[in-house]
Amino acid sequence: MVRARTVVVITVLIAASVLGWWFGDERRAVDQEYRVVQVFDGDTIVVRRAGGGDETIRLLGVDTPETHHPRKPVQCYGPEASKKAKEMLTGIFVHIETDPTQDTYDKYHRLLAYVFLPDGTSFNEYMVRNGYAREYTYDKPYHYQAQFKDDQKKAQQEKIGLWQACAF
Repeated sequence: MVRARTVVVITVLIAASVLGWWFGDERRAVDQEYRVVQVFDGDTIVVRRAGGGDETIRLLGVDTPETHHPRKPVQCYGPEASKKAKEMLTGIFVHIETDPTQDTYDKYHRLLAYVFLPDGTSFNEYMVRNGYAREYTYDKPYHYQAQFKDDQKKAQQEKIGLWQACAF
Protein backbone atom coordinates (compact mmCIF):
# COMPACT_ATOMS: atom_id res chain seq x y z
CA MET A 1 0.00 0.00 0.00
CA VAL A 2 2.75 2.47 0.97
CA ARG A 3 4.78 1.45 -2.09
CA ALA A 4 1.77 2.01 -4.39
CA ARG A 5 1.23 5.51 -2.95
CA THR A 6 4.90 6.32 -3.38
CA VAL A 7 4.78 5.25 -7.02
CA VAL A 8 1.67 7.39 -7.59
CA VAL A 9 3.27 10.43 -5.91
CA ILE A 10 6.48 10.05 -7.91
CA THR A 11 4.50 9.61 -11.13
CA VAL A 12 2.47 12.76 -10.41
CA LEU A 13 5.62 14.74 -9.61
CA ILE A 14 7.33 13.59 -12.80
CA ALA A 15 4.23 14.39 -14.87
CA ALA A 16 3.97 17.87 -13.30
CA SER A 17 7.65 18.46 -14.00
CA VAL A 18 7.35 17.39 -17.62
CA LEU A 19 4.18 19.43 -18.17
CA GLY A 20 5.77 22.48 -16.52
CA TRP A 21 8.80 22.14 -18.77
CA TRP A 22 6.70 21.45 -21.87
CA PHE A 23 4.22 24.29 -21.42
CA GLY A 24 6.24 26.66 -19.24
CA ASP A 25 8.64 27.77 -21.97
CA GLU A 26 6.00 28.28 -24.65
CA ARG A 27 4.54 31.58 -23.48
CA ARG A 28 5.39 34.14 -20.82
CA ALA A 29 2.71 36.19 -19.14
CA VAL A 30 4.11 39.68 -18.67
CA ASP A 31 1.59 40.74 -16.05
CA GLN A 32 -1.94 40.01 -14.95
CA GLU A 33 -3.78 42.86 -16.61
CA TYR A 34 -3.15 46.06 -18.52
CA ARG A 35 -5.66 48.73 -19.49
CA VAL A 36 -5.75 49.64 -23.18
CA VAL A 37 -5.42 53.42 -23.35
CA GLN A 38 -4.86 53.89 -27.09
CA VAL A 39 -5.31 51.94 -30.31
CA PHE A 40 -3.09 53.20 -33.12
CA ASP A 41 -4.36 50.72 -35.66
CA GLY A 42 -5.26 47.05 -35.94
CA ASP A 43 -1.87 45.74 -34.81
CA THR A 44 -0.43 48.41 -32.50
CA ILE A 45 -1.87 49.49 -29.15
CA VAL A 46 -0.80 51.28 -25.99
CA VAL A 47 -1.50 49.83 -22.56
CA ARG A 48 -1.06 51.29 -19.09
CA ARG A 49 0.70 49.29 -16.42
CA ALA A 50 -1.00 48.93 -13.03
CA GLY A 51 1.79 50.94 -11.34
CA GLY A 52 1.70 53.60 -14.03
CA GLY A 53 3.57 54.06 -17.26
CA ASP A 54 2.52 53.17 -20.75
CA GLU A 55 3.80 50.41 -23.04
CA THR A 56 3.33 50.32 -26.80
CA ILE A 57 2.57 46.81 -28.03
CA ARG A 58 2.96 45.41 -31.54
CA LEU A 59 0.77 42.33 -31.90
CA LEU A 60 2.77 39.21 -32.66
CA GLY A 61 1.87 37.08 -35.65
CA VAL A 62 -0.42 39.58 -37.37
CA ASP A 63 -0.20 42.44 -39.83
CA THR A 64 -3.13 44.74 -40.54
CA PRO A 65 -3.33 47.08 -43.52
CA GLU A 66 -1.72 50.47 -42.87
CA THR A 67 -3.65 53.52 -41.74
CA HIS A 68 -0.97 55.69 -40.07
CA HIS A 69 2.30 54.82 -41.81
CA PRO A 70 4.40 57.93 -42.51
CA ARG A 71 5.54 56.70 -45.94
CA LYS A 72 2.56 54.62 -47.10
CA PRO A 73 -0.99 55.53 -48.07
CA VAL A 74 -3.99 54.15 -46.21
CA GLN A 75 -4.34 50.57 -47.43
CA CYS A 76 -7.42 48.56 -48.33
CA TYR A 77 -9.28 47.43 -45.20
CA GLY A 78 -6.96 49.40 -42.90
CA PRO A 79 -9.73 51.67 -41.59
CA GLU A 80 -11.97 48.66 -40.90
CA ALA A 81 -9.19 46.85 -39.00
CA SER A 82 -8.42 49.97 -36.94
CA LYS A 83 -12.11 50.52 -36.20
CA LYS A 84 -12.57 46.91 -35.05
CA ALA A 85 -9.51 47.12 -32.78
CA LYS A 86 -10.77 50.37 -31.25
CA GLU A 87 -14.25 48.90 -30.70
CA MET A 88 -12.91 45.76 -29.04
CA LEU A 89 -9.97 47.11 -27.04
CA THR A 90 -10.32 50.76 -26.04
CA GLY A 91 -10.56 51.09 -22.27
CA ILE A 92 -10.68 47.39 -21.43
CA PHE A 93 -8.23 45.34 -19.38
CA VAL A 94 -6.24 42.74 -21.31
CA HIS A 95 -3.72 40.05 -20.53
CA ILE A 96 -0.39 40.22 -22.34
CA GLU A 97 1.94 37.36 -23.27
CA THR A 98 5.33 37.55 -24.88
CA ASP A 99 6.88 34.69 -26.83
CA PRO A 100 10.35 33.38 -25.95
CA THR A 101 10.88 32.39 -29.60
CA GLN A 102 10.74 36.09 -30.58
CA ASP A 103 12.55 39.26 -29.57
CA THR A 104 10.96 41.10 -26.66
CA TYR A 105 10.94 44.43 -28.53
CA ASP A 106 10.98 45.37 -32.21
CA LYS A 107 13.23 47.99 -33.82
CA TYR A 108 10.70 50.69 -32.88
CA HIS A 109 10.90 49.68 -29.18
CA ARG A 110 7.38 48.23 -29.15
CA LEU A 111 6.75 45.20 -26.93
CA LEU A 112 6.02 42.18 -29.15
CA ALA A 113 3.13 40.32 -27.57
CA TYR A 114 -0.12 38.41 -27.80
CA VAL A 115 -3.13 40.23 -26.37
CA PHE A 116 -5.91 38.29 -24.66
CA LEU A 117 -9.36 39.69 -23.92
CA PRO A 118 -10.90 39.30 -20.44
CA ASP A 119 -12.74 36.14 -21.58
CA GLY A 120 -9.46 34.55 -22.73
CA THR A 121 -9.98 35.16 -26.47
CA SER A 122 -6.78 35.84 -28.37
CA PHE A 123 -7.24 39.24 -30.00
CA ASN A 124 -4.35 38.49 -32.39
CA GLU A 125 -6.07 35.33 -33.59
CA TYR A 126 -9.47 37.06 -33.77
CA MET A 127 -8.08 39.63 -36.19
CA VAL A 128 -6.67 36.96 -38.54
CA ARG A 129 -9.65 34.62 -38.28
CA ASN A 130 -12.09 37.42 -39.12
CA GLY A 131 -10.16 38.87 -42.05
CA TYR A 132 -8.95 42.07 -40.40
CA ALA A 133 -5.31 40.99 -40.53
CA ARG A 134 -2.92 38.71 -42.36
CA GLU A 135 -0.76 36.16 -40.59
CA TYR A 136 2.70 37.65 -40.30
CA THR A 137 5.96 35.87 -39.58
CA TYR A 138 8.79 38.36 -39.19
CA ASP A 139 11.82 36.11 -38.96
CA LYS A 140 11.35 32.96 -36.89
CA PRO A 141 8.36 30.70 -36.30
CA TYR A 142 6.31 31.76 -33.28
CA HIS A 143 4.14 29.85 -30.82
CA TYR A 144 0.75 30.34 -32.52
CA GLN A 145 2.00 30.36 -36.12
CA ALA A 146 0.27 27.16 -37.26
CA GLN A 147 -3.06 28.30 -35.80
CA PHE A 148 -2.83 31.77 -37.35
CA LYS A 149 -1.90 30.33 -40.74
CA ASP A 150 -4.87 27.99 -40.54
CA ASP A 151 -7.16 30.88 -39.54
CA GLN A 152 -5.93 32.93 -42.50
CA LYS A 153 -6.48 30.07 -44.91
CA LYS A 154 -10.08 29.71 -43.71
CA ALA A 155 -10.70 33.48 -43.96
CA GLN A 156 -9.31 33.46 -47.51
CA GLN A 157 -11.45 30.48 -48.53
CA GLU A 158 -14.57 32.06 -47.03
CA LYS A 159 -13.65 35.49 -48.46
CA ILE A 160 -13.99 37.20 -45.09
CA GLY A 161 -12.97 40.81 -44.49
CA LEU A 162 -9.96 41.97 -46.44
CA TRP A 163 -9.96 38.73 -48.44
CA GLN A 164 -13.29 39.81 -49.94
CA ALA A 165 -12.72 43.57 -50.12
CA CYS A 166 -9.14 43.87 -51.38
CA ALA A 167 -7.39 42.83 -54.57
CA PHE A 168 -4.25 40.77 -53.92
